[in-house]
Amino acid sequence: MKKLVVLGMGLCLALAFTSCKSSESAYKKAYEKAKQQELAETPAAEEAPAPVVAAPVAEAPAAAPVAVGNVREEKIQLVSGEGLKAYSVVCGSFGVKANAEGLKDKLAAEGYNAMVVFNPDRNMYRVVAASYDDRMQAAQARDDFKAKHPNNADFQKAWLLYRVY
Repeated sequence: MKKLVVLGMGLCLALAFTSCKSSESAYKKAYEKAKQQELAETPAAEEAPAPVVAAPVAEAPAAAPVAVGNVREEKIQLVSGEGLKAYSVVCGSFGVKANAEGLKDKLAAEGYNAMVVFNPDRNMYRVVAASYDDRMQAAQARDDFKAKHPNNADFQKAWLLYRVY
């Protein structure tokens, strides 16, 4: 009888130890995998920039004509900020007002006269970086804005908005 009890306990212990999984959690494995992917992507970004060699100064070429492109027409209301005019450079659209206010504050810290406007038809908050009465000035400001932020993919999608009353 004792032999059966000892044999049963031994079998139970053997099953208990073999059914245990490794001590690593799934979260740790996922974290390690993400870290490896991140490290694989970063070396290209961390390379030292090539030295800049000054070229001889030549006469500046004539300014290229500004491409106005498409202009969206929307009925909008000013939510925060001041100085909204007919044509605006929109650099962000949000469904949540707090997100739009956050981008507006960031742009204001960079020196822009940023505003938040609301389009009730689409229920969207638009972040305006600059506003002008003239379409060509607005297009130039949009192009300058994109040129100032070449590494921000979202800002490269900046567009012109015409205010419909």
